[in-house]
Amino acid sequence: MSLPPIRVTPLSQLTGAQDWRLSLAHDREAHLLIWITRGQGRMLLNGTRRGVGTHNAISIPAHTLFSLELGRQGMGLVAVIPDGTPVRLPSGPRHLRVRDVTAISEMTGLFEAAQREDAAARELAQDALDAHIALMSVWLRRQIALPDNLPVPMNAAARLSAAFCQRITQFYTTGMNMADHAAALNVTPTHLTRACKAATGRTAADLLTERVLYAARIALSESDVAIQDIARHLGFGSPAYFTRFIQQHTARTPTALRQSAKR
Repeated sequence: MSLPPIRVTPLSQLTGAQDWRLSLAHDREAHLLIWITRGQGRMLLNGTRRGVGTHNAISIPAHTLFSLELGRQGMGLVAVIPDGTPVRLPSGPRHLRVRDVTAISEMTGLFEAAQREDAAARELAQDALDAHIALMSVWLRRQIALPDNLPVPMNAAARLSAAFCQRITQFYTTGMNMADHAAALNVTPTHLTRACKAATGRTAADLLTERVLYAARIALSESDVAIQDIARHLGFGSPAYFTRFIQQHTARTPTALRQSAKR
């Protein structure tokens, strides 16, 4: 089976003017390589919260829980790279704050050239995008190798938070609650909540809720699957419980969200 095409677009196209598409904790099927060109904000990545700003490079492997809030003045470019694409990307999530003028110019040039290629849709465009992504990978690996960009050791709270975030991406459709995950991680719910709060600013229950809410909103916005089937897929005991969940977190019913997306 052939892979979907590589896409290189403005970061704003990932949201479609709907901030929840980036601000809710979620993971994606594809790898993301994000280059922030203006603004500052905050991000959840690898179980920790961190600030982001201009000339930051963020590599997010497929199925890695993350969220990103840049604010209205924030801008960036993103490469969406299907999982399985033969390009050497970091095996784990990375966040680099780039200060070298030459390196900044190189990455900006690579992204802008790739974006033009993607937008033009000329013959052999995917071959050209493959080449640009390969050069971005070389740039990224060179930056990672610099002493200033060595990863900071994680404390115990961050390690537990990261392990929990990994479990969320694997089990969010099963109906497992936060206490179930705490038991699987051999800690108490209170300890897991404190660790996540310290590392991310969100409680463990908040992170799990956001991932389920993101999946629900995507299904309601981008599919015609029956609401009761979405509820069952996401581990809800009944459509009524699913409806209450959506109303609690969006102040709208599932039907209203779906109708709004179609408009």
